[in-house]
Amino acid sequence: MKIKVSKAQKNKVIKMVSKRLAGFTMIEVLVASAIMVIVIVGALTLYSRSNQISVDQQQYAELQHDVRSAMFLMARDLRMAGSGLPDVFGMYALQGYNNENQGGEVRPDRLIILGNMDDPLNLRIQDYQGSSVTVSVYDGSFETFPYPVEFYRNKIVLILPNPQSPCREGEIRQITHITWNQGGTNEKFNMSPGLAPGINPPRGLRATSNCQSNDFDNGLIMFANVKEFWLDTTGNHGSTLFPGLSAGQNGYVGEPGILYVTNNGLHLPLAQNIEDLQFEYNGDLDDDGLLDGFRPWDVSWTDDQITRIRQVRVIIVGRTPNRFVSVSGKVPANIHNYRRPTVSDSTGSTTDDYHRRFVLETTANVRNLSLNLYNQGQR
Repeated sequence: MKIKVSKAQKNKVIKMVSKRLAGFTMIEVLVASAIMVIVIVGALTLYSRSNQISVDQQQYAELQHDVRSAMFLMARDLRMAGSGLPDVFGMYALQGYNNENQGGEVRPDRLIILGNMDDPLNLRIQDYQGSSVTVSVYDGSFETFPYPVEFYRNKIVLILPNPQSPCREGEIRQITHITWNQGGTNEKFNMSPGLAPGINPPRGLRATSNCQSNDFDNGLIMFANVKEFWLDTTGNHGSTLFPGLSAGQNGYVGEPGILYVTNNGLHLPLAQNIEDLQFEYNGDLDDDGLLDGFRPWDVSWTDDQITRIRQVRVIIVGRTPNRFVSVSGKVPANIHNYRRPTVSDSTGSTTDDYHRRFVLETTANVRNLSLNLYNQGQR
């Protein structure tokens, strides 16, 4: 059966099909394009902002890692300060320097410690004249330690007089070799003439000048570590603390913001991007049976007071190498994350530089000097 379609109906259908095939109008295209641009710009803005935050948090996480690692190593060594030393030589365990002037705005502290920290060795001296290049020990002494003959070469040793003698001076020297006969007889340390070069032990430990030769009978000889914790704020600290030191020499980097531990003259970088380093000390300095509280190093402390130091507080201020790009606008006045803080007796900054800070603090009990503290039950 045929369906009759009028001419008007045909024209209407043709118009409808033609309109659908004609596409979008210019206005529709412009509106769609504007919407697409807005979406793309919004997505890019969100990505850029997220990327800025990610970059900032990445450098802050790296800074935290460096500071925490350095603090762990420092606290471990500080607990060993004075290890191997008789009580009467406790004044040589550590020596601090407060707010040294390196020529910049920040004045960090420095600390030197001494002890038999790495390789155990503590032997009685049979004969030593205080200036000779040999130290005789009792037969069989070397057999009490499992070190081969080659192990002793170039090691740093501390030579102390008999604790029962009135002498309170000692020497830091370097071994060239040892003399050892089969069966453990005629055992001697052979050393280079003079004191070990480039090593600065605490409290002016020096060659004997007021001691008699027999003061060293039954004295002590031990492996020694002289460790110095210091912050190079300018990148040229070697010219003041270690004269003649240049970048690349003995581990020295020669860049500002490097925290070092100098172990027997070798400079070992512990962390970078460090802004300040402070030490405080706690002990029964007035000998009243109570700890006096933490305070910076005081040059007027006597030998007896230094031997009663029981705790060392370490404060490290880290600073991101680049300013935070995710910070916009003015930082509120009561937020101090973007300025150098005041720590101990080291003054902070009053202006923001948009570098993020990370401050870490810990307290190390000086283990060998703290036994009476634990026995008294005082903290």
